[in-house]
Amino acid sequence: MKKITLRALVATLMLSTATFPAQAETNSGSYLAARSATMQSDYAAASLYFTRLLVQSPQNAFLLENLVLANLALGEMDKAIPPARVLDQQSVNSQIGNMVVIADLIDQQNFAELINRFDADNGIGPLVDGLLLAWSHLGNGQMSEALADFDKVAQERGLEGFALYHKALALASVGDFESAEDIFGGETASTVQLSRRAVMAHIEILSQLERNEDAIVVMDALFGQGLDPELLQMREVLEAGEMLPFSQVTQPRDGMAEVLYSVANALKDEASPDYTLLYSRTAQFLRPSHIDALLLSAELLEEVEQYDLATEVYKSVPAGHHSFHAAEMGRAEALRAGGKAEAAIEVLEQLSRTHGDLAIVHTSLGDALRQQERFGEAAEAYDRALGLFDAPDESQWFSYYARGICHERLGEWEDAESDFRQALELNPGQPQVLNYLGYSLVEKRIKLDEALGMIQQAVDARPDSGYIVDSLGWVLYRLGRYEEAVSHMERATELMPVDPVVNDHLGDVYWSVGRKTEAQFQWMRALSFIDENAPPEADPDRIRAKLDRGLDAVLAEEGAAPIQVAEEK
Repeated sequence: MKKITLRALVATLMLSTATFPAQAETNSGSYLAARSATMQSDYAAASLYFTRLLVQSPQNAFLLENLVLANLALGEMDKAIPPARVLDQQSVNSQIGNMVVIADLIDQQNFAELINRFDADNGIGPLVDGLLLAWSHLGNGQMSEALADFDKVAQERGLEGFALYHKALALASVGDFESAEDIFGGETASTVQLSRRAVMAHIEILSQLERNEDAIVVMDALFGQGLDPELLQMREVLEAGEMLPFSQVTQPRDGMAEVLYSVANALKDEASPDYTLLYSRTAQFLRPSHIDALLLSAELLEEVEQYDLATEVYKSVPAGHHSFHAAEMGRAEALRAGGKAEAAIEVLEQLSRTHGDLAIVHTSLGDALRQQERFGEAAEAYDRALGLFDAPDESQWFSYYARGICHERLGEWEDAESDFRQALELNPGQPQVLNYLGYSLVEKRIKLDEALGMIQQAVDARPDSGYIVDSLGWVLYRLGRYEEAVSHMERATELMPVDPVVNDHLGDVYWSVGRKTEAQFQWMRALSFIDENAPPEADPDRIRAKLDRGLDAVLAEEGAAPIQVAEEK
């Protein structure tokens, strides 16, 4: 498939006002507060302070544009429209202002005015304007002009697949399913931009053409057997010989929302989340039932650490929607990231009661419980997840791995080792599993040669992982190969310079090769990095004991074997 090339596009789509002027023209306190709020993506505070500033300077284009931006990011289009209209009346070339005015015109179904704006180059950006113009012509009853517009966009380098996708949607929206299928399944099939939504559209089009068997073939080829609830229901309808309705786009407004969502989805890996959010929020406004746009907005809000806003968006997904479980898992993650771990667990526990047939729900609950060190309950959640499979499946590897961690933390080593090895059977060579199992064997001082092989394999796969490189150095230390351990432990501290465990380990290795001053320096560094989030391996009392009496004395007090190089054994 051809992929949309976005780097040049992003450069043309950036907001016209990207920075604050050197000095505020109004109240300096509110201005500085507005600036701080904007830099922190605190959209609610930014909206408040820019509103206050506009009371004193109601025609200031800079303040107006930033108020539009803040309100749109909040999803409050009704508050974004008035200042956007003022900008438009001032003939200010504001991309964000134009976006909101255009959204308002779409909402009013004023397609003639939209066409005039795009013809006058008074739009959002090159790609967006071309597709929105096409949908505007369709909304104005001008199908021939709309198809010509789609074809014109398709001529632009790298945008053919994008334009063909929307052309197919437009044809299907007016009932011309045969022409739409010619795009998805004909000579241009390899060119059309494929996404989950595009494949679903193709499946619905085939069903409308009474080709359910072909639709099932497409579904199996692109989604496999691991279907989510929405796709599973679609398959059940197809297998029953019933016709799926075409639901991806039912009117021009839906097509315009799809344009903005498509751009947002493409931009998310290329542009800042604040900027991408403007597109997904506008798509939400145009089509409130566009759950994919809603979920994307929530994810972007999480990226900018606006967890309360993200939680609100996730919570707005209706309980009966196919994506409700995905939204609830997203809400739980936003709650956890926002410091509300117990609330996150409550959400997932409730979800496990309503969607208990989904393994991912139990796995997510297990993860949340494990993060809170509730290992027994987490292991039970993973038990339920694994119990939903009739036969071994590669996707189960993580549940075995995570349950193994729980068993290891509970002191149930035999069960832990069994789970780790089962995870490796399902996903051979998985670096996380190799590292955890190998490191655990090292700490238990058993099967050290096997542990060394596992960790070396993990390092080969992830040479830039500080945790894994640390494990390699540590197993060499446990084997008495201290000189070999030094370079690996030094590399680990380069990769993770403020990790207390890694610095503590390097101190032990330095001590073992006679570099005692450097060892004490590393132990002091390790102590300075220990906080409330430090793992239990970072024991400040033990590190202080090493600083006071040296590693040899501490090992003797613990009844451990004294330091002894491998060659002397």
